[in-house]
This record gives sequence, C-alpha cells and structure tokens, in this order.
Amino acid sequence: MVKRFLLPLFILFSLAAQAQQGTASPYSFFGIGEVKFKGAVENRLMGSVAVFGDSIHLNLQNPASYSTLKLTTFTVAGSFNSGRYHSYQGNEKAQRTTFDYLAVGLPVTKNIGVSFGLVPFTAVGYKVRNEDTEGLIRKYNGSGGVNKAYVGFAYKINSKFNVGADLGYHFGEIETNGIIANPTFLQFGTKETNNTDLTGLSVTLGAMYKTRINKKYDLYASATYMPETSLTLRNQRIYGLIEYVEDYDPGIVEQLDAANQKRTLKLPSKFSVGAGFGQERKWLIGTELTLQQSSNFGNRFADISNATFENGFRYSVGGYYIPNYASFSSYFSKIVYRAGFRYENTGLVVNNQKIKDYAVTGGFGFPLGGTFSNLNAGVELGRKGTGLANLVEENYLNVIISLSLNDQWFVKRRYD
Repeated sequence: MVKRFLLPLFILFSLAAQAQQGTASPYSFFGIGEVKFKGAVENRLMGSVAVFGDSIHLNLQNPASYSTLKLTTFTVAGSFNSGRYHSYQGNEKAQRTTFDYLAVGLPVTKNIGVSFGLVPFTAVGYKVRNEDTEGLIRKYNGSGGVNKAYVGFAYKINSKFNVGADLGYHFGEIETNGIIANPTFLQFGTKETNNTDLTGLSVTLGAMYKTRINKKYDLYASATYMPETSLTLRNQRIYGLIEYVEDYDPGIVEQLDAANQKRTLKLPSKFSVGAGFGQERKWLIGTELTLQQSSNFGNRFADISNATFENGFRYSVGGYYIPNYASFSSYFSKIVYRAGFRYENTGLVVNNQKIKDYAVTGGFGFPLGGTFSNLNAGVELGRKGTGLANLVEENYLNVIISLSLNDQWFVKRRYD
C-alpha cells in the first residue's frame, strides 16, 4: 500500500514545500531564515530528544537509527502555528499551516537500513513596518526558504552499536523587499528587491549504542556530527524608484541599479551527544546536547550592523511512557505518552541581545487498528526572542501531527 502512493506524495510535497510560507517570525530576516526542522514528531514531542531508534519509527536526527527498522516505514508530518508578537510598537498575531517532512525508511537486510526524504530546512516569512516622527516609512518583507532532500545509509555492527550517514542536498529561493518612502514630503520612494537561489551539499554522520542492564533496563547513547559545508548563493538585485501607496506593494517605475551577485555562505558545523535510560516498549527518559559553530555564519548579501552570530547550542530533555503496549483489552494502555523540554541559544545576536528559544512539548502516539502504523499528535508551547532593545518577543503554539505507516518490502516469494 505504501509503494502505491509514494511517488505522487513526494511530488505533491515537493511542490507544497516550495510554495509554502513556513514562518511569520521577524527573526527569519537574518541568515538564511528560521531553522524549521526540529526532528520527527515522535522525537519533537520529547523536546527533540533522539537518543534511540526502534523498529517502526523513523528517527530523522540520527542516521544510525535506520538499521534498527524492521518494517518499511513511511512518515509524513504537518503543523499549525499560532504566534503572538510583542514589541514596543504594539502586538500582532499570525497563523501558518505547513508541511514538515516526508520520509521513507527501508530495512534492506538484517543489518542494513536506508532512508530518503524531503525536509523544509529553513523558512523566511517576515513583514516589518516602521515609521518615525517625521513620516519616514521603512517596510521590509521576505518569503521563501531552504529545503533539504536527503538519502541515508546505516549499518548495524553488532547488537549494541550502529553507525550511519546522510547525504543532503539543500536547495531553495528567498525573496526580500525593502521600501523607504516619505509620502508626506516626497513623491517617490525607493525599493530594493533581492531574489536569491541557494544550493549546496551536506553530510551528517551518526552513531548509536544500546546495552541491557540487569536483564530489564536499557542504556542508550548517541552522537551526530555535521561538518561545516558551503551553500552557493546566486542573487539578482534590483533597485529603483516607486510611487508609494499604503497597503499596496508598488512596482518599480524607474530602475536605478541592477546586479547579479554570487557568493559562498558557510553552513555551520553541528555536533550532538545524548544519553537515555529506560525499559523497552515501556518508558524512557533521555537528554541531548547540540552544539553549533555558528560564529562564522553570516547574512546572505548584506552585512547588518546591529546583528552578529555566535556559537549556539540546544539542550533537550524528554521521554515517553506506554502503560501496556501488548494489551488486548484496553486501547488507552497502548497509547504512547510523550513529553519534553528544550532550551536553545540560536546563535543570533541582535542589538546586543542573544536570541533564545525555549519550549515545552507533549503529545500522544495512537496505534491504528491491528497494525504497527500510528498517528502522532501533540503541542509545542514556546517563547522566542525578547521585547527589550526594540526587538520582538514571540509566543507561539505549534500543533504538530504525523502519520507513520508500516509495510513489508523485499519479501522473498516462496511460490511462482
């Protein structure tokens, strides 16, 4: 059943990922946008803890997990975001519904697993308007983002140790517009438009370790590493005069300048290490630390005087609980209950303020019928940024849902 719908779904998702506006955050103005991917829903509901792999769920944060799959696993996810934005100028609201990822994992042999998929990597979607006491208006907006298509391979060295690697292809387009006008005193204003295409490759390496303690409990350890890589940016810049009208996006009436630019932007290296402890198919508590060398990161084509980047990090803690996964009498006993917390220093510094992001998460995994397939749903309640130093504080609620379908491929035929 999974094979029948696989290709149409990948085509549909790739088109939707290109067209969607995945964020309304003003902080998506910086760098290549706001990082969107925080893991598969099953892991994201545990604060993005991803220290283990299992036989029927895809762990998209650590490629070593692919060799733990026993069934072909197809997963697709989406989310609804409701955000409130507070600044000294007032309050705003925004809502978005987005696709989050589409992926497939395949157990090729007893010790080898592979996976491939498509993930929205970053998103740009800001609208900012400022007006000073003399009537000078500044408006900025942006849209687009970067997606990642990946293929991964994992090998189970023995019953305790797995290794794996992902190769990712990053691609996308970001469009930004900036308008400066004073309609009270001047007939014309200026508008600058930038259309940027981004492409590049990345590699992620992963390892996982699991050992049994006292014949009942399991101890988990995991690590991933993504070396620094480069994105190629090709930008078309157009600058000219406009006739400004409020609540209208004016076209350029006289072009003053145009240029095609090309540059390379470093995508920071990232390293994660985690550990967990629990009882298989019963409960687990885990923690994970991710370090990102983002101090060498920058903006697309313009240096912004009030914004810099420093090394960032994310700390996560979370887990799951299943009352009785083998219960025949109680459906609720087979539900997976998940919860977690994450705290992140994004590495972005604006007006000397470190932009931090933290959230609590929780949700459920609902078994579907008599199969190993499941529906995962939950919420992420968080805060990003600060209202200090003329900045914006975001308070957000994400409702996240994924569908994980399992099937059996590569079955040897016994009869012709």
